[in-house]
Amino acid sequence: MSSLLTPALAARIGEEVSYTAPEPLGRAAIRYFALATGDTDPAHLAGDVAPPTLICETNQYAGLPRDADGYAGHGWHLIVPGTRLVRGGNSYRFLHPAGPDTVITAKWRLDDIAERVTGSGKRMLVVTSIAEYTDQERRLLAVNEETLIYVSA
Repeated sequence: MSSLLTPALAARIGEEVSYTAPEPLGRAAIRYFALATGDTDPAHLAGDVAPPTLICETNQYAGLPRDADGYAGHGWHLIVPGTRLVRGGNSYRFLHPAGPDTVITAKWRLDDIAERVTGSGKRMLVVTSIAEYTDQERRLLAVNEETLIYVSA
């Protein structure tokens, strides 16, 4: 049985990509995001302080084309034949608030790819990536650890 973790995939561990917003967040974007997510915090609705998860929405500024599912944010686009992708989740740490004048940079790193076996004996790859979000003064705003799981079909 061949390994899911090919040399080509293993070579991608440590790969980094960075996206910088072309402009500050702006009050309207903060307000619209708060409204769209049902956030009732008056500071968010006024556009004074961004809801924390807005910082992590790279689709707003990465300038990437939409994928087959319509998503235009960051993705590693790993090809693992004979598997299906399952989102393993995200772990966020929010360190500093962002305001309307904040210009966000997201730096993603493909941190690890590990081959494992499920309880039912299926092979899987567990992919961990870490994003650090900073402002124009290089102050760390948030950290997002994301887990993706490719499970043998």
